Amino acid sequence: MKKITIAIDGHSSCGKSTMAKDLARKLGYVYIDTGAMYRAVTLYAIEHNLIKEEVDVEGLRSQMENVNISFLFNEATGRPDTYLNGTRVEDRIRTMEVSSKVSLIAAIDFVRTAMVAQQQEMGNGGGVVMDGRDIGTTVFPNAELKIFVTASAEVRAKRRYDELTAKGEVCNLQEILENVQERDRLDSTRAVSPLRKADDAIVLDNSELTIEQQNEWLMEKAVSVINN
Repeated sequence: MKKITIAIDGHSSCGKSTMAKDLARKLGYVYIDTGAMYRAVTLYAIEHNLIKEEVDVEGLRSQMENVNISFLFNEATGRPDTYLNGTRVEDRIRTMEVSSKVSLIAAIDFVRTAMVAQQQEMGNGGGVVMDGRDIGTTVFPNAELKIFVTASAEVRAKRRYDELTAKGEVCNLQEILENVQERDRLDSTRAVSPLRKADDAIVLDNSELTIEQQNEWLMEKAVSVINN
């Protein structure tokens, strides 16, 4: 069976990572969470006082070589965890503090250049499922299967709220909605690799779908391309 590259792009908090992880596991493919990579850089910037109201761009540029991101498989969850300089940060990069600042970091040209180079190296040879904002347009424009995922901002905010509260984090639904809307604006208008649907991507609006339904839909599309 041939191994293909599957690119899953879309808006924040629409479940891209969850569906991409599940698909990769079922296909026996490598999963790469590019959003986690930008979140890890954001966490580094926060911890090193490089971002407050604005990003200390030159300070971050001088320290980018110190930002080492890797993924290690977690046997307990059956999914990979994100590590920053050898430390597991999977939970810390999912907080609202990081979510509220990640779009600022992701818009910086040298950050995207560094991350895209790593992503292309990780994904060479196929047999990979990669999700993010610019996978089908910039990272792997020749991917055999491209999916663009979306859902209403209200649905995405509620999902994010439920996820955070389940972890015991105190949060405000209205603030999360505003964060989702602002991230959409920043992601879609940034100068470098803005979020947009690739011309040959298939749109999946999962506003009204269960996780099982979207996974079934995605597997059907993947198998169709693999067997073609």
